[in-house]
Amino acid sequence: MWIKKIFLLCILSITINLLLACKEDTANSSTKAAKTCPGENPQFSLEFFKTNNQGQKSAKGINHVIIFNPKSPKLDFKVNVGLSHKLYAKNQQGKFIRNYVPKQFNEIISDRNSLLNGQRPLVAINADYIGTDDKPQGLNISRGVEYSGAFQNRRSSFGISGGKPQERIATIQAGRRSNNLLNYNLVGGNGRFYRQGKFKDICQDLGELACKEAINRSMVATTSKGYVILLVNDIKANSVIESSQVNQELMPDMFDDVLSGIARNNCLGKIQEGMLFDGGGSPGLYYNGKIYVENGGAIGSVFLIYKTVN
Repeated sequence: MWIKKIFLLCILSITINLLLACKEDTANSSTKAAKTCPGENPQFSLEFFKTNNQGQKSAKGINHVIIFNPKSPKLDFKVNVGLSHKLYAKNQQGKFIRNYVPKQFNEIISDRNSLLNGQRPLVAINADYIGTDDKPQGLNISRGVEYSGAFQNRRSSFGISGGKPQERIATIQAGRRSNNLLNYNLVGGNGRFYRQGKFKDICQDLGELACKEAINRSMVATTSKGYVILLVNDIKANSVIESSQVNQELMPDMFDDVLSGIARNNCLGKIQEGMLFDGGGSPGLYYNGKIYVENGGAIGSVFLIYKTVN
């Protein structure tokens, strides 16, 4: 009788251990799945979220962030500028027409020139400044056609190259790129605060107004693994924001904390290059049918991201 009881106890013990092992495996799998980063997912294309100034995701964060993979076949890109006519229109001599008109962010992301293959953009971010002559100031090229201003060779610009999706490269540098394929979609910008992986506080370069007074920002950064981070920081954003010591408008010495935090928390690699799109007056961000940030005044250009049509 006692042998039978011992046998049953052994069976019960083995069953319990198996159940616990299965439960542990399931928990480990769930934890592993939960820890999967965009930068470790070969199928990753684009994600929108909010963070605090340490780059940690937060539903009430002040930083509105888009991360994306330029090589994703699910995405396409374009640049739009303020024109009184159709983008890429030519005159009777076959030259591209460039009749610029001032347009605000909501206008330039919704006019007929903002469409690509009949589709509205998924993402739009303001990029270049507009001069007193109503012309964009930086280097702006939309799908190979140039709409640049007087500072095209002096200011850094951000771009996504042409070619097949798997060949696309994101670049940030001053002036035109030596490889013409890289000069496909470019948008003019402002001060550059990362160069070859090294961060620089550009407060002194920006001057008193853009450094300490007009401190709502839009910026872009590229990473060592080829990903792109777009970020707009504005306390007036059209979303819930809870201001705190680690959730406030950004001073230039804080750019590194938030961007490196975003890159680290999403497995995107190290920040390599970074620059401001706007350092105060006119940051703008649109995502999936909603304008999250818009400031008054005309802008020179917007960078647009689209879902590809299947």
